[in-house]
Amino acid sequence: MKNATFQITPDVIKESENIQLGQDLKLSCHVDAVPQEKVTYQWFKNGKPARMSKRLLVTRNDPELPAVTSSLELIDLHFSDYGTYLCVASFPGAPVPDLSVEVNISSETVPPTISVPKGRAVVTVREGSPAELQCEVRGKPRPPVLWSRVDKEAALLPSGLPLEETSDGKLRLERVSRDMSGTYRCQTARYNGFNVRPREAQVQLNVQFPPEVEPGSQDVRQALGRPVLLRCSLLRGSPQRIASAVWRFKGQLLPPPPAIPIAAEAPDHSELRLDAVTRDSSGSYECSVSNDVGSAVCLFQVSAKAYSPEFYFDTPNPTRSHKLSKNYSYVLQWTQREPDAVDPVLNYRLSVRQLNQHNAMVKAIPVRRVEKGQLLEYILTDLRVPHSYEVRLTPYTTFGAGDMASRIIHYTEPINSPNLSDNTCHFEDEKICGYTQDLTDNFDWTRQNALTQNPKRSPNTGPPTDISGTPEGYYMFIETSRPRELGDRARLVSPLYNASAKFYCVSFFYHMYGKHIGSLNLLVRSRNKGALDTHAWSLSGNKGNVWQQAHVPINPSGPFQIIFEGVRGSGYLGDIAIDDVTLKKGECPRKQMDPNKVVVMPGSGAPCQPRPQLWGSMAIFLLVWQR
Repeated sequence: MKNATFQITPDVIKESENIQLGQDLKLSCHVDAVPQEKVTYQWFKNGKPARMSKRLLVTRNDPELPAVTSSLELIDLHFSDYGTYLCVASFPGAPVPDLSVEVNISSETVPPTISVPKGRAVVTVREGSPAELQCEVRGKPRPPVLWSRVDKEAALLPSGLPLEETSDGKLRLERVSRDMSGTYRCQTARYNGFNVRPREAQVQLNVQFPPEVEPGSQDVRQALGRPVLLRCSLLRGSPQRIASAVWRFKGQLLPPPPAIPIAAEAPDHSELRLDAVTRDSSGSYECSVSNDVGSAVCLFQVSAKAYSPEFYFDTPNPTRSHKLSKNYSYVLQWTQREPDAVDPVLNYRLSVRQLNQHNAMVKAIPVRRVEKGQLLEYILTDLRVPHSYEVRLTPYTTFGAGDMASRIIHYTEPINSPNLSDNTCHFEDEKICGYTQDLTDNFDWTRQNALTQNPKRSPNTGPPTDISGTPEGYYMFIETSRPRELGDRARLVSPLYNASAKFYCVSFFYHMYGKHIGSLNLLVRSRNKGALDTHAWSLSGNKGNVWQQAHVPINPSGPFQIIFEGVRGSGYLGDIAIDDVTLKKGECPRKQMDPNKVVVMPGSGAPCQPRPQLWGSMAIFLLVWQR
């Protein structure tokens, strides 16, 4: 049961008239319940059960009132009828308390008023403390007070309810939090009828809490001699202002100028300007900000130190073994984090220590100006097979040592990929010359020959053998049957090559036969500045059931890899194959190679017509000339 209400007929508040002696008066009592018909009502006068008489009638289900309403009717009101009447509603058999509403019938009725006591319109407390919001209500009968939030839509009170009723007009909050700040409404509850307009007032609750600042901690890097501005900003707090800000350097309170510049103050931030970063001014700065409730600290670590290098872990085949000894070498690659933030890196200090050993080999690696994203490389030599090593790398600038980076390198059996003097890859070995499948594509290239072909493979697509024409010869191809979809890509990535010449020529044979052929792309991945892929060659569509050769010139600016990318076409008859990939220094040949093979000229994506067609045209020309 809930919402116990009274109605007086006639309504002295609503209709603004007095009840006269000798006039009839009806008191009606109603509560909401389910099921409604199980509610029972009992009437009391001045604390005793009301006795029925000819002038005091108790009725139920008055047709003029809401269903299941109990009414007490006084006929011909006498002075002896004045007193306090109490209606008690019960719900038999249910574990709910009784509800009661009382009304005082006297010689006068006072309309309700509600107000906020003087000095209580704004209540300010600190977070975690109790708070009490108060509204004073007057009237006969004296109504209860309903509390709700005003400034937050659909916001709940701390009790978890949108409305909370209090009999004394006070809303008590145990431990306030910052999200309780805002405007609260107090209003009179329904007390003398079902539709009486409520009276209301408002109370503002301000919850104070310590400041929150940014940055909490910041690493500030700057070149020697350059200025630095440190700023500690107030994100939130109550009061939302900085009452005081104190700066310290290495734990010591900063003295006034001229030794250290004065900290400039503002309501929502505090600043400290350093005219120049020096070795003496490098260190830890602390800004303590207070708003009279609490304080918060911004920490700044100012330095001209270089950031740490960042090791590159995707170097293909970094291990190189030496057959005549039990030693191996390792290709160590890295980039420099934010090289332009401080003075240029002059050299790196390299420390190499075998695990479980104390002694380390230390060496300085000089470098020229290092750019952001530039891939640096150093070959570690005389490493013992099969031991692992800890490598530490520290950049040095005019300021001195920067941040160190470390990693562990392990010996792995190297892949014997051909060198540039003899590097035609026929894909006869399972290690496919050090080529690897790209982990970011949609599917992989497949190595096979005529003997390992799937006998149920799709007809009218793909080569019957490799370029040699023997059933034992292997080649690489992409299978475009299900579950492959239009646009799916497969990438085959070469080992990493060090660029020792200005121009290189990539030669390879390709087979693109089938009505659903997609595209074959050749990309060059440059490693001198991160990993940047550029298109060097592309061919699309059905080129017939024949192996054809392409020569593609490239001019990498640093260490590089070549990538064969097969793109699936519109259907399953779209297998693409490659074989006999060659990488040589210098420019590509400018003449056709084998007259029995279709050849793609340097940099061209379209094959030239076979030479027999060219001879046929020449013969026709000679016959015409002889006539």
